[in-house]
Amino acid sequence: MAVNLDIGTHLNEQQVLMLRLLKTPLPDKDFQEMRKLAVKLLSKKLDDVIDAWEEKTDVRFKDYEKLSKGHFRSKL
Repeated sequence: MAVNLDIGTHLNEQQVLMLRLLKTPLPDKDFQEMRKLAVKLLSKKLDDVIDAWEEKTDVRFKDYEKLSKGHFRSKL
C-alpha cells in the first residue's frame, strides 16, 4: 500500500520514534492489531474527555434523552 502524504518537515520526537519503529513493514496481522490498539487508546482518551466535560457542565443521561426527543434549536 503506497501512501504519499505531505507531512512537511516538522515531526515531533514521538512521531519520529513511531516511524523508526515501523521502518520495517510488519505482517498485515500485526499491523492490524496495532491499528486496533491505537483506536482503542484514542477511544479511551475521548471517553475521558467526554466524562470530564459532562462532570464540569453537569450534563446527565436525562439531558441526552431530552435532547434526542427535542428539536435541534431547543435548549436544555
